[in-house]
Amino acid sequence: MLSRFVPQIVKRNSGRVRLFAGLLAVLGVLLAGCAGTDTATGPPAASQQSASVPAWARDMATVPESRLPAEARRTLALIDKGGPYPYARDGIVFGNFEGHLPKHQHGYYHEYTVPTPSSSGRGARRMVTGDGGEFYYTDDHYNSFRAVLR
Repeated sequence: MLSRFVPQIVKRNSGRVRLFAGLLAVLGVLLAGCAGTDTATGPPAASQQSASVPAWARDMATVPESRLPAEARRTLALIDKGGPYPYARDGIVFGNFEGHLPKHQHGYYHEYTVPTPSSSGRGARRMVTGDGGEFYYTDDHYNSFRAVLR
């Protein structure tokens, strides 16, 4: 009995069916283009990133130096120059008591203040360096860190 009405339903809605089919086709083409990789240009971006991330940073969140706040980039420049630092506590040993960074002997890490414009004091932002050339950034006073990719 239903088979008697199907042709009438299709005929009445054929414009909508064609529109829907066309939209599905366009969506399929777009998705196929996004999912494919061009072997001539190399591996997908995710693979390229993991290859460029140093071993010490592989198991944590990362941030490119260029994406850091301007104050953090200025602090990195001061660290590279060896100072002078604006805060008396800059360069002191960072104890890693929270254990968010890889475990090393006491004295391996040092911390530097990253000024926070809205703060009257040192604020919550810090740069932590490791003796192996590592750089870590925290903007929440050591609750979390991101490895800085330079």
